[in-house]
Amino acid sequence: MAQHEMTAPGGAHGAPVAREGARRLPVGPVRLLTWLPLPAGAALWAWSLPRIRFHDMGDFGLLDRFPVAFYAALAVLTVGFVASLRRAGTAPWWPCAYSLGMLFALKAPTALLYDTVRYAWASKHDAVIARLLTEGTVHPHHQLNGGMSAYDQWPGFFSLNAALIRAFGVHGAAVYTNWAPVIYGALTLPVLVLLYRTFTDDWRLVWTAVWIFQLANWVGQDYLSPQGFAYVLFLAVFAVVLRHFVRPGTAGPLRDREVLDPAAAPVPPSTTWRQRAVGVVLLAPLIAAINSAHQLTPVMLCVTLFAFCLTRRYRNIGLFVTAVAVMGVWDLTMGRPLFVDTMKTLSGQLGDLLSNAKPGIGGNPTGAGAELVGLVNVVMVVSLGVLAVAAVLLRRRLARSALPLLLAALAPAPLLAVNNYGGEMVFRVYLFGLPGSAFFAAAALVPSAAYAGRARRVAQRVMVVALPAGVLVLLAGFLPSYYGKEAMQYAPPQEVSFVERAYDRAPTGSLVMAATGSFPGAYYHYNHYDHWFFTEQDASANRQLLKDPGDYLAEGIPAGCPAFVLLTPTQRDAVQGEGYLPPGGYDRLVAALRASPHFKVVEDTSHGLLLQHLPVPTTPEALPPDVEP
Repeated sequence: MAQHEMTAPGGAHGAPVAREGARRLPVGPVRLLTWLPLPAGAALWAWSLPRIRFHDMGDFGLLDRFPVAFYAALAVLTVGFVASLRRAGTAPWWPCAYSLGMLFALKAPTALLYDTVRYAWASKHDAVIARLLTEGTVHPHHQLNGGMSAYDQWPGFFSLNAALIRAFGVHGAAVYTNWAPVIYGALTLPVLVLLYRTFTDDWRLVWTAVWIFQLANWVGQDYLSPQGFAYVLFLAVFAVVLRHFVRPGTAGPLRDREVLDPAAAPVPPSTTWRQRAVGVVLLAPLIAAINSAHQLTPVMLCVTLFAFCLTRRYRNIGLFVTAVAVMGVWDLTMGRPLFVDTMKTLSGQLGDLLSNAKPGIGGNPTGAGAELVGLVNVVMVVSLGVLAVAAVLLRRRLARSALPLLLAALAPAPLLAVNNYGGEMVFRVYLFGLPGSAFFAAAALVPSAAYAGRARRVAQRVMVVALPAGVLVLLAGFLPSYYGKEAMQYAPPQEVSFVERAYDRAPTGSLVMAATGSFPGAYYHYNHYDHWFFTEQDASANRQLLKDPGDYLAEGIPAGCPAFVLLTPTQRDAVQGEGYLPPGGYDRLVAALRASPHFKVVEDTSHGLLLQHLPVPTTPEALPPDVEP
């Protein structure tokens, strides 16, 4: 059995010491503190759930709509998790139960409460799945407005969902869309455990790393999306490579306990070239599935495998070449149109590190809530980075044996110099580096179990303070990062109905204009319409827009094309949250369009405004009687 599986926190090497340590513990109170917070936290959470006032969210999203009991439930679960680490070596199911409990507590409320699809992009993907179900095929070389052609060029995720919908006989993806964060989190958890167990025998370190990963995964890529699906597959390939692709004769002293960090696991057994070749064949379908689902994840996989090749231990050129070849074949066949367009724009972004690292494409977010979220995002990244760097510097032997995790954390960073990926590259770099950075952040908070004497007492005292403080800080940062802009993620059923009604009124081939595409239903029957989300541009263009919104939009409408302007409360929240317009800009825009002679009001309710473009008459017969030609 591995060294730390039978070692209580603070114990020395081996099972006998663990048993002696276990006898010294106050068994009753410790075991009570291990299991009691789980049902107590669950009861508090269940009591708070119907009291979450999500229908009238303001600037701070759900932060000021969660009742005190909800926050108390999270705190109680955190206390229980920290207490359960005392017995993690002999009862790892307790920290596992708390990790699953925290995942459910953090991400299930919206799935249980919301009566519409959460997150506009999830609604967009639901529309893509619905189209695939209707037409039964994809059209990778058809041109669709708004970049929607890419979904036909990378259809793997959507095809899988369409197959599941047909197999289970449900009405559509909306039935389970809001559960995607919980499902992805549950699938990720065992993969992370497998990954971290490759580098440590200390169950406390494994579960703390998993816990930190959950709290640091606030970037919002775990909704029903190709990237969320591909990320789980990426982690699976990642874990298999690190456990089963070690080259013979490369471990050196990293299997010698005398030179390893006390918490480190020896390097996994080596494999022959034939075994690794079989492994490549077995991983090829997973790599192909990643390539069929998403554009960026295969790039992240390739750069990570390349980083592994920098070490003798994981220099598997064949696997790296296979991943690059599969990506190249897909990009030059199914994904060729978007790939060519990307190559054309690459020269303008290559090397522009500052611009590529800037999140979003608009200006600075406006509103107290959006500003808080931006600040907390920075604090979260810095906090995680400081902890990880501290572990690398203070536990160099652990960093040496877990070098692949360190390389994986750093590998995505160079992509910031290549492309901004629509203002999202900085978030994707953070996300793909998170498995490694979470491990080292945990190593900074969980001292080695092999200390003895005075060092052992000091380590225990440090852990008593540092570990709870660290995870509570990350929990406090997760909540605003994940839920601080929730007002732009939820639309009531009345607004969704308004949007669908507006699209149904527009003839096929119409141009539908909206302030932003970040509202549920924005892509309803998207293949029947063209779209123009007119504030999703640089700040200088939006300043020009605000001078005379009616003239600005009218000039951009193709001659003879029926055109409509669709504005909703969710768009207002998104425009403010993303900083597309200055404070008060959205209200000025709406007022100007209502008064513009270029548009007439078709429907005006508290859930949305629909305007129709009035073409300028071009012949005397078409002019009103009181207008001179």
